[in-house]
Amino acid sequence: MRGYFALGAEGISKSGNLGTIMRTGHAFGASFVFSVNAVVDMNELRVTDTSGGVDHVPYYGWGSIGEMALPEGCQLVGCELTDDAAELPSFRHPLRAAYVFGPERGNLSAAMLARCDHVVKIPTKFCVNVSVAAAIVTYDRMISLGRFAERPVRVGGPRDAVPDHVHGKVRVRNKESLRMRPLLGGWE
Repeated sequence: MRGYFALGAEGISKSGNLGTIMRTGHAFGASFVFSVNAVVDMNELRVTDTSGGVDHVPYYGWGSIGEMALPEGCQLVGCELTDDAAELPSFRHPLRAAYVFGPERGNLSAAMLARCDHVVKIPTKFCVNVSVAAAIVTYDRMISLGRFAERPVRVGGPRDAVPDHVHGKVRVRNKESLRMRPLLGGWE
């Protein structure tokens, strides 16, 4: 998958849900997991994160929206059932994105929605569990940005393999660079 992404939750009160989000992030290759204004018990989080994501994926716990420090160029994508939110199947994911989900039995705050570059919604009849929503959004990102064979017209899996990637000609931007010497004919 191209780019990078992060998963997070605002105001989450059940560490187990954040642990499941961390497990999902670990499984799909998230760059980091975060929470904002949350109550997190790391021991309870480790119980539900059975993949050991705590040891492999950085976790940032910010006390407020103002403390959030996303990487430069990273777009914040809120996931919330609002009338003006883009429906997930029609959404083009940013290459560099941090996805934030609301708390259990609650919504993203107005301040968080204002901070978001995009807001998406999963087209369901009602809200799903926060960790399930994180998995659905992450899977949609993988399908839309990953390199997979096209879906067949008929029922069933793809019949053709994904074509091999064709690399273009090597482009040497700096002929003086030590790294380029082997490509230019040796270490003279």
